[in-house]
Amino acid sequence: MQLTERHLAYWRALLKRTGLLLAIWFVVTFVVGYYAESLAFDFFGWPFAFWVGAQGALVVYVLIIGYYARTMNQLDREFGVAEAEED
Repeated sequence: MQLTERHLAYWRALLKRTGLLLAIWFVVTFVVGYYAESLAFDFFGWPFAFWVGAQGALVVYVLIIGYYARTMNQLDREFGVAEAEED
């Protein structure tokens, strides 16, 4: 089966969004966590390194999931591949 230009456009948009979110995930998980200990200041009464590890990363992960779900639904509707909604 040969993919049409519309299929390729859909996959390009999908990969672009997924790649961006994976890059954000990588930065939050590895880069910020690695350098957070050297940032010696209090954030909401806790050391910043602790806050990033215990709360900050989890908040970003939830935001990534929400953004992905919302934008993928929009992309699916835009390209006509959305699932039928039940009432």
